[in-house]
Amino acid sequence: MAMSAVKNWFGRPGKPVAPPPPRAVADIPPTASRDEAPAAPAAPARPAWTPERLIITDTLWGEGYHSPGGEIEVLRLTKPMGLSAASTLLLLGAGAGGASCSLATRLGVWVNGFETDPQLAAAAVERIAHKNLSKRAQIETWNPETAVFREKFHHHGLVLEALNGARPEPALAAIAATLKPNAQLSLVELVADTPLDPHDPAVATWARLEHRDPAALPAETAITRILGRLGFDVRVTEDMSQRHMHQALTGWRAAVRGMGHVAPSRREALSYVNEAELWLFRLRLLQLGRLRLIRWHAIKGG
Repeated sequence: MAMSAVKNWFGRPGKPVAPPPPRAVADIPPTASRDEAPAAPAAPARPAWTPERLIITDTLWGEGYHSPGGEIEVLRLTKPMGLSAASTLLLLGAGAGGASCSLATRLGVWVNGFETDPQLAAAAVERIAHKNLSKRAQIETWNPETAVFREKFHHHGLVLEALNGARPEPALAAIAATLKPNAQLSLVELVADTPLDPHDPAVATWARLEHRDPAALPAETAITRILGRLGFDVRVTEDMSQRHMHQALTGWRAAVRGMGHVAPSRREALSYVNEAELWLFRLRLLQLGRLRLIRWHAIKGG
């Protein structure tokens, strides 16, 4: 039942993105039930990033990546920076190490990566060591509310959905302080221009599955104003929502096709169902315009 549900949700090109009906998957554990009361998100019943989940995200987005587009998207975001072996890059939202490895290997850049989730950070350190890139790419954990980086050290910055529900001002101020004059910053973040209703079932389910506080998402204009106050010249604001949704559906359909060749175990199947449910609710809110994925490209003043 579990895998047929995933195939039904993602397996047909052109199928509208919509959350499944309540109890569409009978063998999802109670902690992942869709008909829970839409109260404030409870503490997760399991770690956000299990080894099983990391295997799934590797399959969906590429080795060490936890977001659609994988390496292609990261290289697109950093292309305007002209990164090279003479550059140091601040990478926030380093994930499981995919972006750090790609940038260090393909562009030769020196990467200082930071990740809020200890499990992702540990996976990134292991991946980087396995690829013998530990001298060129470093990973540490960080707290967006209290971050302090080496002053005027980094040539450029890449921020991949790294605020993690924190107030944007402290993190963006820390970023501004560590970037050199004329540094380029590419910042990608989920925004909600109209405050989300935490009692809405779709919002509550998405928030629980992504371990988010729906009230903490910033508005696009708020981020733009903060960057301006910190001395950045914002050159581009791009709504990436449509491309993000397309990349997500492409990744899922490829994964579903692969399931026809190698059948997953029941435990793996349930992990796929949990991940699919998360993406269905994210994509549904993006499709409705209640969430948007925005990219800012800015240059720090001299």
